[in-house]
Amino acid sequence: MAGAAAESEFAKDLIDQGPISALQMLVFCVCFLMNALDGMDVLVISYAAPLLAEDWSIAPEALGVVFSAGLVGMTTGAMFIAPYADSIGRRKMILLSILLTGGGVLATAAATSLPVLIALRLVSGLGIGAMLASVATMASEFAPDRRRNLILGVVLSGYPIGATVFGLVAADVLPVYGWQAIFLGAGVTTLATFPIAWLALPESPTFLLSVRPANALRRLNAILRRLGQPSLNDLPAQHSQPKSRSVRALFSDELPRETTLLWLAFFMNFAALYFLLSWIPKLATSAGLALELAIYAGAVFNFGAVFGIAVSGLLSQWFGLKRTIAGFLLLTAVLMGAFGFATGSITILVLFGLIGFFMQGGFVGLYAIAARLYPTEIRTTGVGWAIGAGRTGAIVGPLVGGMLVGMGLAIGTNFRWFALTLILAAGFTLLIRSPRID
Repeated sequence: MAGAAAESEFAKDLIDQGPISALQMLVFCVCFLMNALDGMDVLVISYAAPLLAEDWSIAPEALGVVFSAGLVGMTTGAMFIAPYADSIGRRKMILLSILLTGGGVLATAAATSLPVLIALRLVSGLGIGAMLASVATMASEFAPDRRRNLILGVVLSGYPIGATVFGLVAADVLPVYGWQAIFLGAGVTTLATFPIAWLALPESPTFLLSVRPANALRRLNAILRRLGQPSLNDLPAQHSQPKSRSVRALFSDELPRETTLLWLAFFMNFAALYFLLSWIPKLATSAGLALELAIYAGAVFNFGAVFGIAVSGLLSQWFGLKRTIAGFLLLTAVLMGAFGFATGSITILVLFGLIGFFMQGGFVGLYAIAARLYPTEIRTTGVGWAIGAGRTGAIVGPLVGGMLVGMGLAIGTNFRWFALTLILAAGFTLLIRSPRID
């Protein structure tokens, strides 16, 4: 792999040397925007669900199928569509994801039956899942190593910000214009970013050097000019065959152990996160909050997450990525263990905010580990499959949470069970060994 290593070093020097350019800042801003739109498109069904259920007389079980369809779509998109970014490029995959997501959400505004609604949520989910992996990879490959963790944290904080802002908008729009209006607005907004991404996003220079698609030299030189770097007469020589871009490559060479540990860490994190996201209002009322305050608990959780993601990215530059993630997750476990002893509305809301801060701060750091762990040729495949494996935890977490709530266990007991998953996630993270991370 000497040739691949030389190309990697050239790309590394290209991005790492000198200050962050205007082009790089533009890429980071567009990636942030894409994540914010994903947060909006994921939760649009949650905000619309009460009115939808009332208008169509949808039973809770059927509504659960609608929610699951989106989750299945996101898992499938991350595992089976996003990996094509390692062949066709990060830019093309992001553009395709915009069309899938925006088209699916926009068409949902015209849905008139439950099967159509389920199918459209599946399509939207495909785009969302592919987008998350592709954006993380794109931002990682444009970020200099000295600031990569922080930049990825800020870019990925767009997700809870988009979810929170759209929630505030939806609260005003839904009662006046109905559920169709928020799907219409979310779909149009998402599709409107297509020309922005088309014009603003170049292809990743790391991808161009490694995969060498058609016109790679011309496209790379266009990027070099925008980065203020001299053009190349020829691409660096390739002295070895590129690494296989199939999922089997995630378990080749030194990667089998690290891939397994990463998937386990994602699974445990997703299980705990989606347990909270699904059950926060119910758990908050069980803890003694009035219904109005219980609804705000979800917003407080996401608000804390925005700051936690950025702070963990900053701290990881000083203390190391794995130690920061593990520390955040262990602190989350402590807070969840203490939740059963909390009394008073303010204390409970503050605890939800702190749990969101530390849980999401640790969780998003795993995206940075995935982006660093895998070489260019399989980077989006690695990120996508890690997210997909983790999303099986997103399915299991709420189901187990429902069983625990149904058993009548105390609120503190529910939280302590899921605190264990975060302790395990922290342990799995610390066990990952790779010079690309360490």
